[in-house]
Amino acid sequence: MDTPTSASVAANLQQVHGAIDQACQACARAGSEVRLLCVSKTKGEDLIKAAYEQGERHFGESYVSEAVGKIESLRAQGFNDIVWHFIGPIQSNKTKHIAAHFDVVESVERRKILERLSAQRPDDLPPLKVMLQVNISHEEQKQGCEVEELPELLEAASSLPKLELIGLMGVARIDASESELNAQFGQLKALQERFLAQYPGLKELSMGMTHDLGPAIAQGSTEVRIGTAIFGERDYSKMHKN
Repeated sequence: MDTPTSASVAANLQQVHGAIDQACQACARAGSEVRLLCVSKTKGEDLIKAAYEQGERHFGESYVSEAVGKIESLRAQGFNDIVWHFIGPIQSNKTKHIAAHFDVVESVERRKILERLSAQRPDDLPPLKVMLQVNISHEEQKQGCEVEELPELLEAASSLPKLELIGLMGVARIDASESELNAQFGQLKALQERFLAQYPGLKELSMGMTHDLGPAIAQGSTEVRIGTAIFGERDYSKMHKN
């Protein structure tokens, strides 16, 4: 496994942005409509800085303990304009750290988590932006609420005092065909359209990764989450996943 460098990160980012632009052109959307979220979980500060130097400002993390260390260190070094997104499964005993350190949480699937995030958001920080994760792949082991649970979660997210509801997130099945991807991503887009009048802040659709960004963008994604194609394969051997 090749060790990623600042130069390889820069080259990879150029390719990724090219793929996003190409996908946007294919469905007559402006490239500016789709944000790149650089998924930096398991990656060191040097690679985050390399992406930062190329203009990236949105980074996604999934493991709380690892992420908090990086966030605190980079902020101490003056990297204060990074927007940190939490995109992993949320355990109740981790909500305090997520509420204190992150700007956006995309993977909320339970009312209890919403309530804890609101209660534990520090008073000196702006409202925590949240997306609700919907299980669009309909796999039992996948994270995300069921469609019938969404109305209650939307109501809670919009009414809790220290939260700002901004959108929906979904993960398609890894082996889905293109028609299945279009159906799964299309379902999330339809849910957004269904509830947008009632919740006008529901403008973000976080869906699509390296292998399926084309169908995701065609179905209305406003953010694609990409890690390996930027930073290389992940090495989980030296970290605690929590």
